[in-house]
Amino acid sequence: MSAGGVLSRRVTSLRRLGGRLATAAGRGRATAVTLAVATIAVTALGSWLYLQVYDQRAEVRRHQDILAAARQSALNFTSLDYRHYDRDSTNVMKGATGDFKEQFAAQTGELTKLVAANRSVSEGQVLEAGIARADERSARVLVVADSKVTNKAAPEGQSRTYRLQLDLVLEKGRWLTSDVEFVG
Repeated sequence: MSAGGVLSRRVTSLRRLGGRLATAAGRGRATAVTLAVATIAVTALGSWLYLQVYDQRAEVRRHQDILAAARQSALNFTSLDYRHYDRDSTNVMKGATGDFKEQFAAQTGELTKLVAANRSVSEGQVLEAGIARADERSARVLVVADSKVTNKAAPEGQSRTYRLQLDLVLEKGRWLTSDVEFVG
């Protein structure tokens, strides 16, 4: 065998080896790119899921705050005692805003006289409350409340059931009642 033939085979072997190394290097780059793309995709998906859960928890918290404020407002509104009317009406006013607050304040003088003259005591209890609609700044809540009312005309007491629609607005971090309507 001639030196040229051996050399030629060795060059051919080296070329094949170089080709295999180039192919392997290309696959390595492809694998690295694939891993990088997969990492970015998983990170993006994880971030999106985290934001979804965060938003959902924020909405649940907001709904809980709305319902708590509506329940307290309805309880204050249905629990009035002539012996403590100033305190009770102040509690209603603390949870009120807008037209409702103005109307209640305007009627407080007359209500004070009426409640005292009749010796009225109303003990409210919220049975159910549900959000009809809510967004970031306002809500409408439907409330069912019972109240036992005693006065001069009914010293043993009468049970009353109220169905209320309360409109609430978010002011300075607090949900306040802006309107109350008796419904159904």
